[in-house]
Amino acid sequence: MLISVRVDRVTLDTTANRFVVILRDDSHHRWLPIVVGSSEAQAIALQMENIVPPRPLTHDLVKNLLDSVEVRISRVVVSDLRENTYYAMIGLRMNGNHVEVDARPSDAIAIALRAQAPIFVDDEVMKKASVSDKDSERAEEAVPMDRMERLNFELQKAVSEERFEDAARLRDEINTAKKDRRSEK
Repeated sequence: MLISVRVDRVTLDTTANRFVVILRDDSHHRWLPIVVGSSEAQAIALQMENIVPPRPLTHDLVKNLLDSVEVRISRVVVSDLRENTYYAMIGLRMNGNHVEVDARPSDAIAIALRAQAPIFVDDEVMKKASVSDKDSERAEEAVPMDRMERLNFELQKAVSEERFEDAARLRDEINTAKKDRRSEK
C-alpha cells in the first residue's frame, strides 16, 4: 500500500551537519525524515519557495528534457529502506506506457516538485522509519536531555515555527558549545 505524502520542509540537522527532507503523512499524522545532500536540499528548497534560478539546475534540466519528448512524471514512490538507505522509483508515462525508473529519493523528490507529481511512501517504509506526532510529543516530554540535545531540539522547533532570529541565536549557541567541547578534550 502506498501512503500519500507532501514535502513539509528541508532542514539542517546541526548535530550531524546534514540536510534532512521531512515528508509528511497528514492522514496518519506521521513524518519521514530522509537525509539528502546539500545540492539536492537546495534544489528542493528553491522549488518549495518558488524561486527560479537564472539558469536551470540539474532537476530542472531533467524535467525540461522529459517535457520535450512528451514524457510525463506520474508519481514518485519512496519504495524501500535497506541498510539505512532509502530507495525511490519515478513513474513515467509516455504514449500510454508506464515505466518506473530507479532513483535516489532526493532527486526523485526534487523532480516531483518541479513536475507537480504526487509523492508516495510505501507503507512498509513508513512502518520502519516514520515518526508519529505522538512519538515526537513524547520525545519532547522525555526527561533528561543534555544541553546540546536541548539546544538542537529548540533550534528545530524555532525553524519549524519560522522564528529565524531565535534559530540564529540557538545556532550560535550550539557552535559555541561545540567549540567548548572540543577545547575540553
